[in-house]
Amino acid sequence: MKVTRVYATNDGGSAFEEVEIELADQGMVGKLSEWMAAKDVAFRENSADYDWDWHCAPARQLIVLLDGAIEIEVTGGEKRAFGGGDVLLVEDTSGRGHRTRTTDGRSRRSLFIRLPPEVQLPRRRAVDR
Repeated sequence: MKVTRVYATNDGGSAFEEVEIELADQGMVGKLSEWMAAKDVAFRENSADYDWDWHCAPARQLIVLLDGAIEIEVTGGEKRAFGGGDVLLVEDTSGRGHRTRTTDGRSRRSLFIRLPPEVQLPRRRAVDR
């Protein structure tokens, strides 16, 4: 399962990385990743005109986009589009951060899952897009 990581670079900027969460066949229930602990969970709804300038993530967290469409920009100028069903691992809690804006003119719902510091996602670097 693909997850896009947004992380702080050594020079205080931010960047994207594609990672793949490994899934193992569990028979009738499908494929599952390893279980991991979560600190807490919150639901959020953003307005249709959401446009947040440079900011850091308030915590290391997974963000599951339930609907709507956004664009995230990192400090190198790269921009990527995300929509319902996409999962982000946001780890740029220091430095300049990233920019986020709604791109479809609709409100957007998402699920935030804050991760404890000791939790590392079981992952491997994904193949380039």
